[in-house]
Amino acid sequence: MDEITFEYLNKLASQIITISSLLAGFSIAVIANFLVSDTKTRLTNQIMASSTFAASFFLITLFAMTKVFLMTTEGYPMKVLNSDLLLYRALGVFSFLFGIVSLLAMISMSGWTKSKKMGILTTIVGVITLILILIMTT
Repeated sequence: MDEITFEYLNKLASQIITISSLLAGFSIAVIANFLVSDTKTRLTNQIMASSTFAASFFLITLFAMTKVFLMTTEGYPMKVLNSDLLLYRALGVFSFLFGIVSLLAMISMSGWTKSKKMGILTTIVGVITLILILIMTT
């Protein structure tokens, strides 16, 4: 198997940083809305927990990929090998995937706050989205 170039890793890290930043911001906005809301049901608590997990995972991804980005940028002051990046890449990828799952769980649960029909619809959309994302990432 060919080794992934630093140039490719640098561009990939840059893209994942952007996506993670946006998704973390979205998740944090949901948390903020629930914090000021008067609704205190078991379902809203679960949605808030899922949003908190999503935001946390995306923030972990953001910092792990920032480390990869910095280490693969030309002019980095220390010698870097591909093996030096393995931990940060793995942490970033797994956190990103867990963040996506948490975000989809939040989306799937959101419809249940309105009605049974809307809950079924959002759950189906969440599951289909997860399946399609898993197909595209394999």
